Amino acid sequence: MSKIEKYGWNNNWQEKAAAPGIPGRVTLEHKHLYRVVTNNGEWLSSLSGKYKHEHGHQEFPSVGDWVMVEQMPGEEKGIIHSVLPRSSQFSRKSAGDTSEIQMIAVNVDYVFLVMSLNHDFNVRRLERYLIASWDSGANPIVVLTKKDQCADIEPFIQEVESVAFGVPVYAVSSVTGEGIDELQKILAGAKTGALLGSSGVGKSSLINALSGSELMAVQGIREDDSKGRHTTTHRELVLLPTGGLLIDTPGMREFQLGDYSEGMETSFSDVETLADACRFRDCSHGNEPGCAIQEALATGELPRDRYQSYLKLKRELAHMERKSDLAAQKAERNKWKQVTKDYRKRPVKKR
Repeated sequence: MSKIEKYGWNNNWQEKAAAPGIPGRVTLEHKHLYRVVTNNGEWLSSLSGKYKHEHGHQEFPSVGDWVMVEQMPGEEKGIIHSVLPRSSQFSRKSAGDTSEIQMIAVNVDYVFLVMSLNHDFNVRRLERYLIASWDSGANPIVVLTKKDQCADIEPFIQEVESVAFGVPVYAVSSVTGEGIDELQKILAGAKTGALLGSSGVGKSSLINALSGSELMAVQGIREDDSKGRHTTTHRELVLLPTGGLLIDTPGMREFQLGDYSEGMETSFSDVETLADACRFRDCSHGNEPGCAIQEALATGELPRDRYQSYLKLKRELAHMERKSDLAAQKAERNKWKQVTKDYRKRPVKKR
């Protein structure tokens, strides 16, 4: 097996490859410099001027991307000429008052949604992760950490299963090693997984347990609320000795949605199915007769807090859509303003 095959290269990627350059995978990103693994070595690489000119920031490489890269003569450095089409991409809305989307992990086979079996456990946050996971094109898997600190895990698993329909759930302990081998088997055969979860849930400890070494620094948590500072400040693709790869990501306690309408339908399929069963097609799920959602709320079939979460996330998506439209309109206006300015600055040709 060649080096890049260990990183997931296969015939499907080979069919997407194009000159110039040779294929490589981005394992680390830092201020628009990228560490790229190729069969000829690992090179610190930058984007070619042509690529930067022709593509926007959302098309710049992310950790997990396959790129075509060319070695600079006589140096252990490379120039990235192109990024191969992605099989999946996991993103979130950028921090602050913006509609821009930030790439988190790409070309991921499995998204491990990590929560710990303590105060961090939060199914409302899990619903957000599930929406983005389904929309990314990767398969979500729920991982409950710190099993050794929990006397009864069954209530937690039941809560997860009430919102994560058909999604595998694993309870593991990085201390005792329980459940770790099951996760290793999932990634066997050069599959790529991404770890997502808020600060202090044990993602770094999980990577160390999966790799059998202290790859990631681990920081303790506060005893009063079981929260901790995340020790990972960058995204990195890690090759596991048992086969398979992992992308660790900085903690995301505040996870703001992007355009995840398709993921919303999958994650809240129970609510969407009930809405389709209403007597009237334009039912607002208020006081209309024959409202299946109101009936399900009355009988307890649909938990009220889950429905409130659904409404809240729907409002966020609608808000994001409006902001995206406004941002696009503003960008278009600014573009034409600049075109007009540039035109006026052009020297007048004398006849």
